[in-house]
Amino acid sequence: MSNRIVIDVVVPQYPFMPYFLDRTRELAAKFMAGHPDYLIRVSGVDWLSVSQAVHDAAQQGTAPTVVQYFYTSAQQARDTRRPDGSPLFTSVERAIAGRTEILGEPVVLGDVAPAARRYYTYDGEVVAMPPLTSTTLLYANTTVLNRAGITEVPQTWAGIEAACRAVAALPDGPAHAITWPNHGWWFQQSAAQQGALLADHDNGRSGRAEQVYLDSDAMLAYVEWWRRLHRAGLYRYHPSRVNTEVDWDANFRAFADQQVAFTLTTSVEAARMAQAGRDGGFAVRACRMPYNEQVPYAGNVIGGDALWLADGLDQETQDGALAFMQYLNTPRTAADRHRETGFIPVTGDAIELLEREGWFEQNPHFRTALDQLAANDGSPAAQGALLGDFAGIQDVMTRAMHDVLVSDVDPRARFTQANAEAQQLLDDYNAACRGLRPRGPIRVG
Repeated sequence: MSNRIVIDVVVPQYPFMPYFLDRTRELAAKFMAGHPDYLIRVSGVDWLSVSQAVHDAAQQGTAPTVVQYFYTSAQQARDTRRPDGSPLFTSVERAIAGRTEILGEPVVLGDVAPAARRYYTYDGEVVAMPPLTSTTLLYANTTVLNRAGITEVPQTWAGIEAACRAVAALPDGPAHAITWPNHGWWFQQSAAQQGALLADHDNGRSGRAEQVYLDSDAMLAYVEWWRRLHRAGLYRYHPSRVNTEVDWDANFRAFADQQVAFTLTTSVEAARMAQAGRDGGFAVRACRMPYNEQVPYAGNVIGGDALWLADGLDQETQDGALAFMQYLNTPRTAADRHRETGFIPVTGDAIELLEREGWFEQNPHFRTALDQLAANDGSPAAQGALLGDFAGIQDVMTRAMHDVLVSDVDPRARFTQANAEAQQLLDDYNAACRGLRPRGPIRVG
């Protein structure tokens, strides 16, 4: 059909996950079979370049219909403009307008897991639809822990520290007890757990974030705990050549080779971690990320991607785009995506489907992420921050932590400096959004 309604979809290409582009194209073909009036054109862009590519396309009047952004790019998506200054994207919830189905496709936005839905909620509306959701988990080698006399994996900072010391005391135990990458996600998670904000205006949710809080008491509590583990020889650090890069594989290998008893990494790695245990002859348990027992627990934040809908579309194009978004998250599709990738099943119906099929009973390591996100209290801290130049601000945190770990610097002084650096990045970003200075390159991470 020459007069098909065209919907251009841009998805990020992750070098470590080539699955998504091909799978989205497969699903687009199935969707078009049931909706022959539509042509879904799916293209991939290197994940680090998506925001820049979409900004450039918007300036040229060739912006796509739907774009899948990494979660730290949410504020950049909200700030992307057309040449006339109008926002490129509209609220997905507003476009759905209370409908329960679109072009025969059941609307599933309201069934999205609460923690994921809250992250993309602004001004009371869900502005984007997340197909990919993850969180941070602790993975424990319970075989080693049992040898150290630990029968229950601790959930608190104090409990982890004590367990690490018990592991270190083993005569033939690993050289270190725990490891995790120096990455910005851990700072986000640890602040959220303690109910602390990363930025003003309720983490950028009741208004544009204008001030950052990287030197808060909660942040310093986390930094000091981390440094204490490192100074005691309990924490294994994997510094990269450039300390804003993360050697994720070194983190995995340390656990798989039993050089540590604990590691922290994404929930997406649950199957890989379990398999490492089977291959290495040790038992693995996926556990919730440890938290500061000195303050009430507020919740862990999400990672992942979300689909953003272009504004100003004609009704037929908009409905086709919205219907395709729902189709990408049907219970069967979301359940299969979870099985194939490890990302959290994003809707309640997908979770129920997997439960009926016995998936979690057979694979309990996948249940932990669901339980952790279900404990989120919905506060602005636990929602997670919306920040301009979030990737740049994360780099500031990781550089500061690198200095704390490898140099004899005072944590409070170093993170006070980091806060000033991050504040300058945020000020520059906000000034560019107001047209007061040229916009710099858009970073992702």
